[in-house]
Amino acid sequence: MNPTIELLKSHRSIRKFQDRRIPRELFEELIRAGQSAATSSHVQAYSIIHVINPKNREALAELSGGQRYVAECSDFLVFCADMKRATDAAARAGAEVVRGMTEQLLVASIDTALVAQNVAMAAESEGLGLCYIGGIRNNPADVSELLRLPDHVYPVFGMCLGYPDQTPEIKPRLPLASVLKEDYYQDERDAELVAEFDATMHTYYHVRTGGNKDTNWSEQLKPLFTSKLRPHMRDFLRGRGFEMK
Repeated sequence: MNPTIELLKSHRSIRKFQDRRIPRELFEELIRAGQSAATSSHVQAYSIIHVINPKNREALAELSGGQRYVAECSDFLVFCADMKRATDAAARAGAEVVRGMTEQLLVASIDTALVAQNVAMAAESEGLGLCYIGGIRNNPADVSELLRLPDHVYPVFGMCLGYPDQTPEIKPRLPLASVLKEDYYQDERDAELVAEFDATMHTYYHVRTGGNKDTNWSEQLKPLFTSKLRPHMRDFLRGRGFEMK
């Protein structure tokens, strides 16, 4: 297997980092690598906030749910979906710009995910570790105020970057047959495949925690579809100019 594929398959989230800074030159190269990601119609509908101020890092750690590694990692980034820069540019070029379309929200969110994943892979290729922080969306209005985000920009997720101080096991993924469909969507075997994966994840959690975690993949999903739904996001996005028309 070639080294790139091996690198991609070795991804793991890192939540404990060495007290060591990423050199600025390397850091900027990671961002440039991110910019080379695919982007819809070359819109490049994202902005990346590099949070340096220690007080802001502490605030973001709390706003994200008390995740201390947000404050402790070498560098913390907030990836933002940004439709302001492109629509402003089109307006200056003479267009009667229409804002707030659902497609614009999708384009900006997808562009943001793509650039972040490029940064992640570039970082791991240099021996760095990372952890995505979806908890940024727990309090998106407060995060937006702290980072002074204008309308038509919203924080999608954060990313901790640094030199790893741990080597966690690689978390298993769903069986290929459950996600790769041929010609049509087929789910006849999904219940069986998920049951097999639940058994795999039960063993993984048991080993990883020394027997202290008795759960599986399906059980871990339950709060995501019952209590951790972030119902505030719709009104928040509309308030930021993403009206989803």
